[in-house]
Amino acid sequence: MAQYTRIEVATLMKEQGMVPLFYHPDIELGKKILKACYDGGARLLEFTARGDFAYEVFLELNKYAIKELPGMVMGVGSITDAAAASLFMQMGANFIVTPSLREDIAQVCNRRKVLWSPGCGSLTEINNAEELGCEIVKLFPGSTYGPGFVKAIKGPQPWTSIMPTGGVSTDESNLKGWFDAGVTCVGMGSKLISKEILEQKDYDGLTTKVQNALELIQKLRK
Repeated sequence: MAQYTRIEVATLMKEQGMVPLFYHPDIELGKKILKACYDGGARLLEFTARGDFAYEVFLELNKYAIKELPGMVMGVGSITDAAAASLFMQMGANFIVTPSLREDIAQVCNRRKVLWSPGCGSLTEINNAEELGCEIVKLFPGSTYGPGFVKAIKGPQPWTSIMPTGGVSTDESNLKGWFDAGVTCVGMGSKLISKEILEQKDYDGLTTKVQNALELIQKLRK
């Protein structure tokens, strides 16, 4: 079961401003990535379940986080159906992220009061997601829409909370554009946990990168 309610997770997403995204089939490498993000100040991480037997990897990573990383909130992304969402919630996933809007996933997550964030790409989809109880909408792919789309949505709907994923980097100009437009937080994958970091196992470098990104987001918000 989830250790955190959807309201607690949504609040943490807003406070932190960034959700790191990560997938790798190597459990031991995954633990080191988790620890590096945690040491950099991150208290949220989305495990993107994209590979075969990804559930086995997430199970071990979540156990590790619960035991060794107090306050680390683990969620799962790339979920495409209710059965998968239910499976990962049984393993303690604290939030579920989807590439598209799926009512069946909304139902199983709402039943357990677990935060779910669906990928949306239009005002109609965003409204439908919110009618289904969505707290934070995932704008995906963010690079296709850009900050201008967020600003346009926030005009008539200031209550809408948006998390762009895809097209978000650690560059100050990029983050400034998103947060000036009014995003609640950003999802950041390969621009944060890069292929180079994984290949070189540069965990200290990742810790520094995470810390700098979180500090920059707080600075931009002020």
